[in-house]
Amino acid sequence: MLVGSIIGFAFALVVFLLSRAFLKTNQQSKLMKIQGQEIEKHLLELQEQNEALLKSNHEKLQLISLVSHDLKGPFNRIFALIQLLHLSTGNLSDEQKEYLGKIHQIAADGLSMVRNLLDNRRIEDTGIELHPAEVDLSVLVSSLVKNYRTIAEKKNIRIEWEPMTQLIVWVDKLYLNRVIENLLSNAIKFSRDYTVISIRLFAKPDCIELSVEDQGPGISPEDQAKLFLRFQRLTARPTGGESSSGLGLFIVKSILNKMNGQIICESELGQGTKFIIRLPKKIN
Repeated sequence: MLVGSIIGFAFALVVFLLSRAFLKTNQQSKLMKIQGQEIEKHLLELQEQNEALLKSNHEKLQLISLVSHDLKGPFNRIFALIQLLHLSTGNLSDEQKEYLGKIHQIAADGLSMVRNLLDNRRIEDTGIELHPAEVDLSVLVSSLVKNYRTIAEKKNIRIEWEPMTQLIVWVDKLYLNRVIENLLSNAIKFSRDYTVISIRLFAKPDCIELSVEDQGPGISPEDQAKLFLRFQRLTARPTGGESSSGLGLFIVKSILNKMNGQIICESELGQGTKFIIRLPKKIN
């Protein structure tokens, strides 16, 4: 009789505990369902916000691209007219020549920024599409140096460059132009007055090497670590109040990667900076 009572009590206790556990589990299940619905609601809201931000960002990028494209034409015409005026400076006073030089620098600066914005947009949208051909690198560099010497002279900067004999490379001329333009533009921007920028060209067994070396403030190891990232503003600032988009070196590296080329920075604070680009003699 006592054993039966104990068994009955134990059975009742088990039923009670099971019932309580079931009720607790059921409550937890309902709570988890409610929490799941709340999480799902929040996720949906976040997704909608993300889509709205992406749409807004795309519209901003489209606007930047459109405005940059529309500005490129006027800047090109201004730049061309200034170059023509430089051919007939004999009739200008010293003050007028000084103003002409400042306009030239501003136009070149603005045109460089517009080109970088367009190149950045092109890289984001479709990537870089190369159209390689035979290019005499020495002739190409000579042409660019001629254009940038006028700008450098406004800061009393001398560009050292000795053309070589014919040196043929297999590259996309337009994009290689952009690479060298960015390096020359940066060297002038960050150089102090009355300094020298040296440009050298070397034919090596497996590549063609071009270096652009300035006597500017140099680049710290911390800045060198982020040198080729997009929209990076470094510690050093342009010495003549020129603008900087933080895109130039990112574009340079993107183009050279596509060309199977390489860019190296050698710099110490207070000792100037040398950028070296290496191009394969033939792109496969």
